[in-house]
Parts: sequence; structure tokens; C-alpha cells
Amino acid sequence: MKSRLKITTVALLFASFFAVITSFFSTAEDMTQPMKGDNEVATLAGGCFWCTESDLEKLDGVVDVVSGYSGGTLENPTYKQVSSGKSGHIEVIQVTFDPKVVSYEQILDHLFRHIDPTDNKGSFVDRGPQYRPAIFYHNEDQKLIAQNFMKDIDAAGIFPKPLATELIEYKTFWPAEAYHQDYYKRNPIRYKYYRHGSGRDKYLDSVFGEDREENPKTLRQYITEYEMAVNVKPYSKPSESQIKKSLTELQYYVTQEEGTERPFDNAYWDNKAEGIYVDIVSGEPLFSSTDKYKSGTGWPSFTKPINKAYIVEEDDFQLFTKRTEIRSKFADSHLGHVFNDGPKPTGLRYCMNSAAMRFVAKADLEKEGYGEYLYLFN
Repeated sequence: MKSRLKITTVALLFASFFAVITSFFSTAEDMTQPMKGDNEVATLAGGCFWCTESDLEKLDGVVDVVSGYSGGTLENPTYKQVSSGKSGHIEVIQVTFDPKVVSYEQILDHLFRHIDPTDNKGSFVDRGPQYRPAIFYHNEDQKLIAQNFMKDIDAAGIFPKPLATELIEYKTFWPAEAYHQDYYKRNPIRYKYYRHGSGRDKYLDSVFGEDREENPKTLRQYITEYEMAVNVKPYSKPSESQIKKSLTELQYYVTQEEGTERPFDNAYWDNKAEGIYVDIVSGEPLFSSTDKYKSGTGWPSFTKPINKAYIVEEDDFQLFTKRTEIRSKFADSHLGHVFNDGPKPTGLRYCMNSAAMRFVAKADLEKEGYGEYLYLFN
């Protein structure tokens, strides 16, 4: 009886092990089509799949990320075959995501901000066609989204070189060996050592800034800023006599003589109304109440301007230390300074003088010719 129990136990264990192995190797067949139901699938290449898997799993709306291979003709290729560069496959990740939470473009946006999409000869220290950047589109919608997004990125000149990411029609996905899955979790020390030595993060810091993790900025935001800059509406600076006639003594002192008003004793430091702040001289749109916050300094403070095209940054050494002065583009008015001690998402504090600005309430935007900024309050 005991020997039978032992044999039965061994048989059950063997059956369970066989089921797991069969399930793992059959995954390739299951993965050859986009996932049905509410979730969607993206198949992407950006060099070492340890890194791309790690980065994409951090994005809200991503359900699962699997490392694997796509693009070649061999069935169920091994890592050794793919890494040789002769199999025709590329190291990829297959991303399952919830489109109600994150869009396909946002998936691509996150990918491009964590790879070098301009290098078609490899990826950082990993050289060869098996490490080149690519998007394997599953349908025509994905292809069109990727084409348009990449066109916008190149037009905005975000990367130091044009994109060299291939668009390839999706055929098959083969999961990589089990030891490659979640490598960054199971081998954190080896992973961090590899990632640091690869040069990936050094490159990303050079493109997006060393604070890119603390204050992330999407490629779509860069594109929007570029489009706003090239389509900026021009404003005129009045003559000196007109400026003197229209401004109060304090307004003239601040805007024309680089003066500073008293804290906690100015018009807008504690203003909580909805609207935008425009240049007192020219009317250029500068800041929005949606980006205003209480900094405790006694001056109106903002995390960002409405459109960077309307402001100019200049070095200021008046207080025997380097500060960054903010001036308006067309009127050349002195507005204030910007500091790196602000809240998220930008980490910046645009500390402005009330005397340099005029407030236009939300209800008056259309009437005063600023109707295009009503979107800020949607």
C-alpha cells in the first residue's frame, strides 16, 4: 500500500511538471494573435528585453509583459540562436494592456522614452540586428498610430537624430526561456550592474534630463510644446511713451527696471480665481490658474507657463549668485525668476511679480480674445 502511494505521488508530480512544461511551450502558439477580450497587445523591440520589460511594467494600465522573440522564421528559437544575430529574430517584449487605462500611443510614448529609437544597428552595448528598435504592429490601426506618432516626434526634433525604428507586420511571438522572464526582479544585482554598464540610462538622461524619473514628461507633451511654439501668435511692444503712460510707477519699475514688488503685498499672491495671467505691457498669455499654487513666498507662483514660446530665460547675477530670470518674449518685460524647488509634475517654481501681469478671468477669456485658452479649464 505504501509503495503504491509513493508511486501515485510520483506520478502526480510528474504529471503536474509535464503540464507546466507543456503550457509554457504552447504559449508561443497562444501569443501569435492579439489577446481577445477587453485587453490589447503590443509587440515592441528596444534592445535588451530585460530592460524594456522592466520599464513597461511600471506603466499604469499594463497588465503583463513577456520577454521573447519575433521577426524570424525559426520556430521556438533559443536565446543562443537569436543572440547570434543569424536567426532573423529580434529581442522583443509582448505587452498586454488595458486600453481603457492606457492607449496604444501612450505605450509607444513610454517605450521611446526608455530606449534609443534612433539606432538601427543595435541598442547601447548590445550590437547587431537582433537588438534593433522595432514596432511589430498587429493591425492597421496600430500601424497608423505608430506612423503618425513617429512623424510627430521627428518633426519636433526631440531626439538628437531622426528615428530609425522599423515598423514590421506582426507574425509570431515566441516567449523567451523562463530565466529571462522578470529577470530584473529575480536577479536585481546582476540586472542593475548590466543596466548601469550598458549606457542606457546615461543616454536617456542626456536626452530627457537627469530628473526624468522624478518629473517625467511625455513625448506628446514635447510635441505639443513644439507645435505651440511654431504656431505662436505675435504680440507688439508699445512705444516707451505709451508704456510710461499706461503703467503705474510700480509696474514700470518691475517690468522695465527689473524691480521686485513686496511679498504678501501685491495683487495676485493669494488670488484663487480661475483665469490666466497676461503680460501687463503686451498682453502675451503667460500663466494659468490651473498651474498656480501656494508657495508661501508671498508672490504668485506657478509650476509652468501656458506656452514656453512666450517666455525667455536669461542668466541673472544681480544678487551675486546665478539665478534664472524670466522675461516675456515680445514685450521683453521682466516678470520674475524660476527656481528648481517647485512641486510635481515639473519641480519648478515660476515666482512672478503681480505688477508684471494682468489677470483675465475665465468668464472674460472669449470677450478679451483669449478664447483659445478655455481648454485649460475643461
